[in-house]
Amino acid sequence: MNLFLQEIPASELAPKAVQETPAPGKDPLIARGLQKEQYAGIIGLAIALIAAVGFFSRRVEYAIAFALIISIFLIALFLFV
Repeated sequence: MNLFLQEIPASELAPKAVQETPAPGKDPLIARGLQKEQYAGIIGLAIALIAAVGFFSRRVEYAIAFALIISIFLIALFLFV
């Protein structure tokens, strides 16, 4: 069995320069300034979900709406107390 083996020079394996990590707050992978649109989309999706469930069952719609209101109240209570 004849296998061709190629040797890689050590200089190609070693990095040529040291790269610094970007400063905090300048990460290109984090989308900044989209929070308002995201919250609007989430609220719109929640309203659409409650409306879709309410189309089939009013009791379930009222239960979801009640749980959502209680959750918002408890979150606000724990954040500000």
